[in-house]
Amino acid sequence: MVDFNQARQNMVDCQLRPNKIVNDGLVNAFLTVPRERFVEKGREPIAYTDKDVSAGLGRHLIAPMALAQLIQSLKALPHEVALDVGCATGYSSAILAHLVMTVVALEYENELALRANDNFTNLAVDNAVVVEGKLSEGYATQGPYDIICVGGSISAIPSRLIEQLSEGGRLGAIIENDSGSGKAVLVTKKGGTVSERVLFDATVCSLPGFEVEKGFVF
Repeated sequence: MVDFNQARQNMVDCQLRPNKIVNDGLVNAFLTVPRERFVEKGREPIAYTDKDVSAGLGRHLIAPMALAQLIQSLKALPHEVALDVGCATGYSSAILAHLVMTVVALEYENELALRANDNFTNLAVDNAVVVEGKLSEGYATQGPYDIICVGGSISAIPSRLIEQLSEGGRLGAIIENDSGSGKAVLVTKKGGTVSERVLFDATVCSLPGFEVEKGFVF
């Protein structure tokens, strides 16, 4: 029998803290949200390993370290609104919900969206809402967003997502190259100008729906 509370603590102590995850609110979120509830049935014992874990339907929760580094780079504030693109079963959205006022959790697979909604209900995550739609299109209805987090590697950042950033907004994504490796990037919008910088190397599972989108490229 896996002690998930201990596994959660080990994840923070052995994966997050050694990699300079120092935001107290973010660390608390990773200690609080039960990752094992968001993975595919039967994968619970490996929920806290340092790798992507299946959520079902070919989708994955990205590795804790990569997710924590990406979210920490966004410097979320309590009054902000976040868009979580490709939320799958809702784990990344539940983490973000500890840091911001509202999370819009975007998913295109109906079954995963229903699971995310159930997870939010069962865990009393009352500041996150699941919406369904094409991931590369974002969800302009609830925008603009202070934060946009993309839950998997993509080939390029679509212009539609950039357009949904508020003034001062930040977008975090992992851009994959032809060899399958990738780099996390931070995109910011300030004074009407959009800029991008590379944060760290990261290889995570691809997020479907971005394969032919060329969109916004520096």
